[in-house]
Amino acid sequence: MTIQATARILALGLIALFSLPVATAHAEKPKRYQRSVEQYIVPDVELVNQDRQKVRLQELLSGDKPVMLDFIYGTCTTICPVLSAGFSNLQKKLGTESGELQLVSVTIDPQYDTPEIMKEYLQRYRSKPGWDFLTGSSEDIDKVMHAFDAYVPNKMSHYPLTLLRGPGDKDWIRIYGLIGTGDLMAEYRGLVTP
Repeated sequence: MTIQATARILALGLIALFSLPVATAHAEKPKRYQRSVEQYIVPDVELVNQDRQKVRLQELLSGDKPVMLDFIYGTCTTICPVLSAGFSNLQKKLGTESGELQLVSVTIDPQYDTPEIMKEYLQRYRSKPGWDFLTGSSEDIDKVMHAFDAYVPNKMSHYPLTLLRGPGDKDWIRIYGLIGTGDLMAEYRGLVTP
């Protein structure tokens, strides 16, 4: 092989090497969550929010606002803070429009999560009106988790799940995995844009 041929091969290799980051920088990033469309029957249970107000879950979730729902607990140090930060950041990005969205967090630890603990939790995440944290009897919380195919027998084995429903829709969007604020905003826009 001549020196010129070797130099050409080396030059082509360097061009390919330096072109690679440019090509991958424009590639679409893979999503870190799974998305599906499901139908659920919301149980007719009465829960209690962070202000000790009784709330009929069916009424809250079937109102004229889009809804985002997750399952968390107040002492969690793994995925719940990430889910809650997502709700908090979404409210912040929506600004005055945040009142047009109903956020609902349902505890999976009703023995511990009292209204006082839930209120402090929401304050920690600087929640705005329109974000309710709900608790109730263990039996009612189990009904809700089963209804949304989110039941875990032990809070330590819970997983990141966010459910979204547009106003008047029968279908729910099920997001399994940790979703970034940008993706959460895009999902919200999809609910409210005809």
